[in-house]
Amino acid sequence: MSEQRMAVIGIGATGTVLAAALLGKLPDTFLIGRTPDLGETLKSKGLFVSGEITCNVPVNNYSSQIGDLRKFKPTAIFLTTKAFHLEQVLDDLSDVFVAGMKIIACQNGLGPEDLVADRFGRESALRMSLNYGASVKKAGQAAVIFFNRPNHIGGLSQQNAEFGAQLADTLTDCGLDTAFVDDIKLFVWKKMVMKCTMASICAVTGQTIKEALQYPPTREIADACFQEVLVVARSMGYDLGENYLQQALAYLQKVGVHKDSMCNDIDNRTPTEIDFLGAKVVAYARANGISTPFYVTMTNLVKSIESRYLDH
Repeated sequence: MSEQRMAVIGIGATGTVLAAALLGKLPDTFLIGRTPDLGETLKSKGLFVSGEITCNVPVNNYSSQIGDLRKFKPTAIFLTTKAFHLEQVLDDLSDVFVAGMKIIACQNGLGPEDLVADRFGRESALRMSLNYGASVKKAGQAAVIFFNRPNHIGGLSQQNAEFGAQLADTLTDCGLDTAFVDDIKLFVWKKMVMKCTMASICAVTGQTIKEALQYPPTREIADACFQEVLVVARSMGYDLGENYLQQALAYLQKVGVHKDSMCNDIDNRTPTEIDFLGAKVVAYARANGISTPFYVTMTNLVKSIESRYLDH
């Protein structure tokens, strides 16, 4: 991939890790964060990542304004903001986007890549499923709690196959093992069946994933939700197979000693990503005439909790 010019929008936990990996090989990578103050910190101290991935890299290009990417003219832009910021980010990118630019949605949830495609065309949209968990220690510092290698990346158009494969190689060369896949939505569903189910349960109860799976009442809810979402996935063309649930539960037991990020959203009284998680499963189900009473209940409980502080 010649003349690689990368940008990362969103320097939270996952964005910090992704940006640090890119900066290790591509020092001109442009970072977009929320405030000018963050830029001062990053330019003086760089990005520091510890845990399953370790690196400490300087930051040369930073802005809190997406419009500043116009002069930089990135080849590819990675979106790592929370999903509920996506519409505004895409609005701001309208003045930056030019033909040939690729936009990679890295958010949790179902459908963010479709919003990118709706705005800028399928040939411009890629999706990346991040298989690492990270937490922010302080501005510019993140810890990688686990990394279930590799990440997966793919495009919504076959036109992006060569670019996507090259991008995967670049990320792997940067130390962030990534594989290009022909059907990225399959890998998104494999991850989101787990995420969509456990996020709401953990957010409502305050439990870790492991606690929710080991406590019989919440395990009963989880089992019912898993069955519902697997039916929904199948209706969308993705039959994950007989062994999927067993493998998913084994995976969750391995990484489940931590709380889901939606718990932090509730604790910090910030918007959750429920509209791209449980609510998206419910929307797909209704569109296909499928009943999902457990998913509806858990989604509405999260929305009710969220409304107590967002509506006041």
